[in-house]
Amino acid sequence: MHIRYDRPVSRSAFFARRLALFSLVMLLIVVLAHRFGPLKTPDFVMLVLAAAVPALLAVPLALLGLARLWQIGALGGIASAWALIYAALPIALPGYGYYLYMTKPPLTEVATDLSDRPAWVSEPAAEQHLLPRPELPPNAADAQTTAYPGLNGRRYEGAIDRVYEAVRKVAGENRLVLTASRGEEYGLPALELRPTTETPLEPVDPAAGANPAPQDEALPESGPLPTARPEPGLMVPLSDGEPEGVARLQFATRTLVLGLPFDAVVRLREEAEMTLVDMRVAARYGPHDLGISDQIAEGFLHALDAELLGIAGN
Repeated sequence: MHIRYDRPVSRSAFFARRLALFSLVMLLIVVLAHRFGPLKTPDFVMLVLAAAVPALLAVPLALLGLARLWQIGALGGIASAWALIYAALPIALPGYGYYLYMTKPPLTEVATDLSDRPAWVSEPAAEQHLLPRPELPPNAADAQTTAYPGLNGRRYEGAIDRVYEAVRKVAGENRLVLTASRGEEYGLPALELRPTTETPLEPVDPAAGANPAPQDEALPESGPLPTARPEPGLMVPLSDGEPEGVARLQFATRTLVLGLPFDAVVRLREEAEMTLVDMRVAARYGPHDLGISDQIAEGFLHALDAELLGIAGN
């Protein structure tokens, strides 16, 4: 006679695994839809928080399944372990975001020149119905100086044209997409070749006589003539606050994994045989940039230093 023992089953463990798996799949779909699809950032944040709810419910159920396994040997230990693994990412992502929110300064943007922030070429516009972006507080400059004392502008010896080309190159290498620009003519080389319709006078052959060529005969095409870059001596203020004679390039970028959108503007101006470079980076949504603006600015400026190695000033 064989005796068969039926082990009890922990239903909470298997239910926890389903909840955690659902939460993980939902999170992955939301991240992909935001990074590569049409999902907007405010909706992305809300859906990430919603995906964390099933994971939070799964954790105590999984722990209950492990407790039942220890007490009465109930089936469900492996299911509880998988539930905890599946729930880790949906809980960790908003948890890390909350950690950055509490530990980083409450800023929406950073700039290398706090007294004269580079003006936007085109003011970034986005629907912020769920994550409104407030105005900078009066103590924003002090908060940035305290949190990011090493974020400063750059001074490079030489003309603006070389620095301008380096900015364009470094921006492309760092996934910054040019969206608008102003004053590009000041970043061009000092002598640009342009076509002209004027024709040079040709010497008259004495043997051929002094008769001019017929009017309907095609004249030879002339070569390009050099034209000087506009003089930035007269700094005329524009409507956006920046003076004429300053080159500005505005970029849009997104974080590599989550695709959070940020806007940046780089300002270049010549001063006493030096080229001054300032940068401004701002989050497009929400009351907090989670410290990402500083990372973008520091990464870009360090890459620019490496590109222009040997001509950096103090």
